[in-house]
Amino acid sequence: MNLFDLEGKAALVTGGNGGIGLGMAKALAGAGARVAIAGRDKAKNAEALKVLGDGAVALIVDLKNEKSCRAAVDEAAQKLGRLDILVNNAGINIRKPPQELSLADWHEVMDTNLTSAFIASQAAYLHLKRAGGGKIVNIGSMMSIFGAAYLAPYAASKAGIVQLTKAIASAWAKDDIQVNAVLPGWIDTNLTRKARVELKGLDERVLSRTPAGRWGIPDDLGGIAVFLASAASDFVTGTAIPVDGGYSSQG
Repeated sequence: MNLFDLEGKAALVTGGNGGIGLGMAKALAGAGARVAIAGRDKAKNAEALKVLGDGAVALIVDLKNEKSCRAAVDEAAQKLGRLDILVNNAGINIRKPPQELSLADWHEVMDTNLTSAFIASQAAYLHLKRAGGGKIVNIGSMMSIFGAAYLAPYAASKAGIVQLTKAIASAWAKDDIQVNAVLPGWIDTNLTRKARVELKGLDERVLSRTPAGRWGIPDDLGGIAVFLASAASDFVTGTAIPVDGGYSSQG
């Protein structure tokens, strides 16, 4: 038995059309899963499908809209024939000092990063239960652990992801649904490239603190995605696992 084999499984990855989400979607597909990606950008979805290959599907969704989010989960299950794995990856950031944030800024980040993960998980529950069990992988951040002056809503949403993960893991363990969080470190994506422009000295600080001596790449998250989506992690639930090149190990 190959504990990491996902043949016959179906996965939905929100925000799976780029960055970490696409890196995870590629790994899940490579392990044998049929994959659906959900995102707002039709052109990015189409480009991602070229990478994911035959059998993958893309859904247009506004994850901040409850009806749209729930419909996307149901549509993924319908198009894939079942749903075994949900990866709540979609996320945004607004970098401002807290005194300059509007309530609209706060809700934009919280609704995209945290509330959508709750809604999608809730919508996926019956599908996973119907499949005889399943896996939910929630994407947190180093900001689930650390603080930053310019990331109040982002950090709050990602800390919330960890506690949401623990609560859902506890509630749904009886249904053989394992729920875990991944905490990526500094990964080279469009979001962090923008941060390096906006925040002077960020690149140097990240490299000096990271024992691996480099920024991560989206493909670095593929292995943890497959592990947490497969039978290899059947007795792992309610955890938050850093994938950060050792960043969080430093004092």
